[in-house]
Amino acid sequence: MLNLERLRVLHSIAVYGSVTAAADVLHVSTSAISQQMDKLEREVGQQLLERSGRGIRLTGAAERLAAHAEQMLSLAERAEADLEAYRGTVSGRLTLGTFATAARGLVAPAMRDLRRKHPQLRVALEEVEPHLALPRVTRGDLDLAIVQDWFNEPAVIPDTLTRSALLDDVADVAVPEDHPLASPGVVDLKDLDGEPWITWSDGWICTEWLRDTLRVHGIEPDISCVAAEHQTQLALVSAGLGIAIIPRLGRDPVPAGIRFIEIRPRLVRHIYAVWRTDASRRPSIRAVVQGLLNPTVPLFGQ
Repeated sequence: MLNLERLRVLHSIAVYGSVTAAADVLHVSTSAISQQMDKLEREVGQQLLERSGRGIRLTGAAERLAAHAEQMLSLAERAEADLEAYRGTVSGRLTLGTFATAARGLVAPAMRDLRRKHPQLRVALEEVEPHLALPRVTRGDLDLAIVQDWFNEPAVIPDTLTRSALLDDVADVAVPEDHPLASPGVVDLKDLDGEPWITWSDGWICTEWLRDTLRVHGIEPDISCVAAEHQTQLALVSAGLGIAIIPRLGRDPVPAGIRFIEIRPRLVRHIYAVWRTDASRRPSIRAVVQGLLNPTVPLFGQ
């Protein structure tokens, strides 16, 4: 009978493309990966890996077996989730990936309550951007992730994942307190034309969204500063180096010298929890997602 853990090794090599990458994902040495593959080759009686330049590639037999391995690992995860659900206890280790503002404004308070309600559950938190978190959930590196998209740029969620909407987060424009627009009320987005902008790093969903949104309103953004963290962006705004779009979730503490102004049209990002559909019956996933929601909102049905 085929060994499931050896099939997991083969599947990791197929997904990540090398023995070294598979070893990193599975948190083992490359020699351990090689040993498992040697044993798997003896089990199936066929060569599974062959040299290709400085690396390796899967043989035809390995590609066929890797396709079956993906289905078998999926079935195994569903079986494990079903048994956990049958046991009914919320326990064990769950890996959660989330972006910075959600970690501060959403996850931290929820985890405090979860520890009290489910003392046997250990949540391992990792800060990771949504565009990196989704493939890691798909591959099984993370059990659960919190991701975001914007009202006019929805995220593409793979078919193998399930998502639950957590909240809608409104964004405001942050300006220095001596800025001409720093007064109560609402500002039209088009009135921000010609302003120096502080934004996120290139390639991030928020950066592309901001550029696209401004251009739709006839504004070609003049990017004066780039910073990954909202707190750094706010410090730059406070110093008078530009303005920034800052969502409300997790933006405290706000440095002195800043005013937030509501924008018309309203800018909203949607925040979701995502997990592998095969793991939906796991009590730990249900408990964490429920903890991130308003506790009065039923999840997964009754």
